[in-house]
Amino acid sequence: MNIQMLIHEILVSQESLTESIGNPAIVLGVMGLVLGLGLAFAARKLAIERDPLVEKINSLLPGANCGGCNYPGCMQFAEAVAKGDAPADGCLAASAEINQQVADAVGGEISDSVRLIALVHCNGGHSATDEFEYHGPGDCVSATMIMGGQKTCSHGCLGFGDCVVVCPFDAIEMGENGVPVVDKDACTGCGKCIKICPKNIMELWPVDREVVVACSSLDKGAFARKACTMACIGCKKCEKICPVDAIIVDDFLAVIDPEKCVNCGLCASECPTGAILDNAPARPKAYIDSSCIGCTLCVEACPVNAITGELKERHTVDSDICLGCGLCVPKCPKNSINMIGVKSYQQGREYQV
Repeated sequence: MNIQMLIHEILVSQESLTESIGNPAIVLGVMGLVLGLGLAFAARKLAIERDPLVEKINSLLPGANCGGCNYPGCMQFAEAVAKGDAPADGCLAASAEINQQVADAVGGEISDSVRLIALVHCNGGHSATDEFEYHGPGDCVSATMIMGGQKTCSHGCLGFGDCVVVCPFDAIEMGENGVPVVDKDACTGCGKCIKICPKNIMELWPVDREVVVACSSLDKGAFARKACTMACIGCKKCEKICPVDAIIVDDFLAVIDPEKCVNCGLCASECPTGAILDNAPARPKAYIDSSCIGCTLCVEACPVNAITGELKERHTVDSDICLGCGLCVPKCPKNSINMIGVKSYQQGREYQV
């Protein structure tokens, strides 16, 4: 067979093959349909059925996927709740109503613990001096890489707002003084701002504890004050005046125990630099009703001598002196003392009177 005849045979074979297969576009379409049906069948056959309870819990959650519950996302948290591995009110972004609905879905209960929010342990901002001019990227992490940041205080906020950017609930903004301000109503306590802060000056704090230390400096008094006019200088005046031993000075820095603190604000009023802030908008005042038997136990409990009265006679409270700390309330054997005023923080509760 010569070359011409071989070429002729090949051409004839191609024509017959094309006729037998048909239009290539049609062939591809049929193949795609077959493969699609195969994938659909496989997906249905191999699909893992999800627990209806998990689906219900997930539908109740806000879907923020913030990670505040210590799970990667809302679906993983819902699975953990359904298994009993996570509390029903473990979603920090959820409201009290949503938490109750989740608890009802799993037949559980929600805790009565106080909500936690982010607290910034720094109030330096523009009050803190700069050691040099920083011209790098405008974020705290980058600034920290250059000699620990531009601030003379090596412990304080750098003011670039990484925490503001990372907050998924827009609960943080930069204040006029150049430090972050947390909206206590919007903050869910997810902790993302705490993780991003390179200075470690943020922590979760009970929302009902209004007296806070707004400083993180561990420098000695003279050095701390030179770097920032608002710095804690470790003078221990706050420690000495606290009526419930809720504050101590450790490494030249005042530290408040929120479990012991009664929001009396004495430490803030005594602080010479303003490193301790009293954020309470108002406080209730103690009132002693006619059931008082004059045992004088309340007089002994009052840290500011606001209660007076003779033994076995009804006692009275000087509202101008009373701090609203509530220390007298549990001491009264007749429950004759009530806290009355704009706002009460007793036992972690807030209520209008």
